[in-house]
Amino acid sequence: MPIAKLRNVKRERGQAVGRQPKPIRPRKTAFVFAGGGSLGAVEVGMLKALVAAGVRADLVVGSSVGALNAAYFAARPNEKGVKRLDAVWRGLRTGDVFPFSPLRALLALLGYADGLTDPSNLKALLMRELPFQRLEQARVPCHVVATDILNGDEVVLSSGPAVDALLASAAIPGVFPPVELDGRDLCDGGVSSNTPIATAISLGAGRIVVMPTGFPCDLPSPPGGAVAMAVHAINLLINHQLVVDIERFHDAATITVVPPACPLAVSPLDFSSVGEMIDRATESTRRWLDGGGLKREGVPNELRSHRHAQSDSGKLRAVR
Repeated sequence: MPIAKLRNVKRERGQAVGRQPKPIRPRKTAFVFAGGGSLGAVEVGMLKALVAAGVRADLVVGSSVGALNAAYFAARPNEKGVKRLDAVWRGLRTGDVFPFSPLRALLALLGYADGLTDPSNLKALLMRELPFQRLEQARVPCHVVATDILNGDEVVLSSGPAVDALLASAAIPGVFPPVELDGRDLCDGGVSSNTPIATAISLGAGRIVVMPTGFPCDLPSPPGGAVAMAVHAINLLINHQLVVDIERFHDAATITVVPPACPLAVSPLDFSSVGEMIDRATESTRRWLDGGGLKREGVPNELRSHRHAQSDSGKLRAVR
């Protein structure tokens, strides 16, 4: 048979001549970290269980306090790194992140300061604990989401000074002053992209593991004080938008959401219970994994709007 005819026969049978079939590339897995103030401790417990179970990330995306957890994990994406992150969180106090100064608050109210809280303590903490200086130095690609405070655009920071990027992503409007980077004034990523699922998809992730902080579904009363109320309001906004985004992007990627600890009766400004939240999240995530949680999609009940009430037996029950 002539060579030309042989080639035609092979093509008709679907066989490539002189070429090997292209290998199927595995989907990139992204860990997506939500914001939520002190409730970010919940994400540390989730990480402990996920890493112990061998779940790995090809990239991480974070917003607000979730950006801080994402960056630290990206630097040391193993059990040793998560153990250190656990220790950092357990040593935190509210004043380490949200130091209150009557003078600063007065200056802010009079228009002489851009925020009620001085970010210097948080900056010092990041400079002391973060293992790298620039985002591109992370062992796992790290993407930090902030918001342009002038036009509300989402800004994704994947390179450059890490501490400045994290301070920008965590700069709750009115609480912390905005951070200027590359000629743009940036604030909390939660304003434009509460849980940046869309960002992870645009970066090529086909599988997304979302780590939400949850929300205080069992507070007996609203938090007291302007800063506490502002942080609480941002947390509620984050949770609501997360539910919307999960349902909106479910066809664009496989989205798995780790259920947060519930019920929670801790204000996002309160760091006195971070150890308990880490332990609860670690245990609940282990049970979730053992029950095949990574194969589930959709919105966990813990994220849907609900409150808790006392049952006749004195135990808490959810009211949806």
